[in-house]
Amino acid sequence: MARLGAAVTVLTTDGPAGKHGMTASAVCSVTDTPPTLLVCVNRTSRSHDHFAGNKVLAVNVLAGRHRALSEVFARQNETDRFATGSWTRLATGSPVLADASVAFDCRVSETSTVGSHTVFFCEVQAMAQHGGQAESLIWFGRDFHHIASD
Repeated sequence: MARLGAAVTVLTTDGPAGKHGMTASAVCSVTDTPPTLLVCVNRTSRSHDHFAGNKVLAVNVLAGRHRALSEVFARQNETDRFATGSWTRLATGSPVLADASVAFDCRVSETSTVGSHTVFFCEVQAMAQHGGQAESLIWFGRDFHHIASD
């Protein structure tokens, strides 16, 4: 799996199960009608029950400038992760990173259990795109890589 490159994202949620966020790369587009993403979260992760309970989440796609932020959200400790970065909200109330390359604000429409993970199918309710150069932070070969368009 280390050879399967993926965009680095910060998944966020807020609601009855609490405000929470985590770094993830197991995110994929499913369909554009209706616009839907899938997000995979390990069921033993401390993050899992927040997403399952709130049934909303934002997928914040990170750029190279967000490497430090991705590391903050990947840490095991429960420091105030949201003190890093500038956050706003769109349709669902999930925190959205103001300068994310793109942020998808989603409502969980369906879940499926596969092995150790829950696959959350997330219907996009709103989207925000940061202007400027198109760029992304990629996880590949167990390391971060910054990719930018010319």
